[in-house]
Amino acid sequence: MSLRQGRAPRDRARQDHAAQDPGRHERALPEQGPLAERFTEAMSRLVSGVAVVSARRADGRPCGLLVSSVCSYSVRPPSVLVALARSSRTCRELDPRPGTPFGVHLLGAADAALAAVFAGGAEDKFAGLPWSWDDRVPRLLGVPVYLNCRAGAVFPHGDHVILVGEVGDCGLGEGEPLVYYRRRLDWLLG
Repeated sequence: MSLRQGRAPRDRARQDHAAQDPGRHERALPEQGPLAERFTEAMSRLVSGVAVVSARRADGRPCGLLVSSVCSYSVRPPSVLVALARSSRTCRELDPRPGTPFGVHLLGAADAALAAVFAGGAEDKFAGLPWSWDDRVPRLLGVPVYLNCRAGAVFPHGDHVILVGEVGDCGLGEGEPLVYYRRRLDWLLG
């Protein structure tokens, strides 16, 4: 059975529902290919904050990567949820498991160049940047929000690893957020 044939009953149900709601078919996206491509496009339309996740490598050097999948998870205990691509070098170097310390840096509108560094593939992304050690976590200086975390739970799922980070400390600064929308980092609120 082809994928197309397997979806036919659901497609007919959508068509029947669209006939009941004439405006619905105008809002629907046309078929654009496989589900993964449509899903990626759909999620590019979700405005999200941009963060750098940092950690200490096994050799003692700092590592970090740019993420757009980060959100508040719990107040009691204070926790954040972060998704890391398994294919990223930083995820492999971090070797996430419960108890692993890491930092989450929410970037501001003035941090677009910093975001580009951590989205790139440089071996030492911290070279020439203002940062310091916060216990065992590399902390970028001058960003609007810094969270010192310890992995409370780790959930491998699909091509990502989901970390629930229990927040041990928060650093708050000033600045408007840098956001990610439709695959662009330069889209600003306001």
